[in-house]
Amino acid sequence: MKIKLANVRLAFPVLFEAKTVNGEGKPAFSASFLLDPADPQVKTLNQGIEQVAKDKWGAKADAILKQMRAQDKVCLHDGDLKSNYDGFPGNLYLSSRAVTRPLVIDKDKSPLTEQDGKPYAGCYVNVSVELWAQDNNYGKRVNASLRGVQFLRDGDAFAGGGAASEDEFDDIAEGTEAGDLV
Repeated sequence: MKIKLANVRLAFPVLFEAKTVNGEGKPAFSASFLLDPADPQVKTLNQGIEQVAKDKWGAKADAILKQMRAQDKVCLHDGDLKSNYDGFPGNLYLSSRAVTRPLVIDKDKSPLTEQDGKPYAGCYVNVSVELWAQDNNYGKRVNASLRGVQFLRDGDAFAGGGAASEDEFDDIAEGTEAGDLV
């Protein structure tokens, strides 16, 4: 089930080059998205998670989902579990990953590259994910596959990320010597 979230805060973006987690498993693209628990999109996400569970497990879905939530095996998590990271306490976060590179675009839908310096951890984005139920030898879960990220607006960067803006620099007139700027 595809779900689009608007105006969510980006954390731990791995959007341009697939990476492994602690050197284990297949390299993947991933990101987390922070949401205020009062955000109406949380209700939409939870309804999607419940629908995906019902589609997979039928009449047993409620019991299975209750157990998965108790074990934190659902893609929507309590941010207090990562309270040592900026932005997480008091919020919820959606974790997502994909083995194929997600679409990464700017406000005007033009493609972005890592060299553009955005999106970065702490900025606000729109995101498209696909919820799906896992039931295999790795266990039962409801996951979110990362489909695309659209940069929306700047935010306070987490861990000092983000590019400088042109406002941080002086306009240097032609003929000014480097020593004159100090």
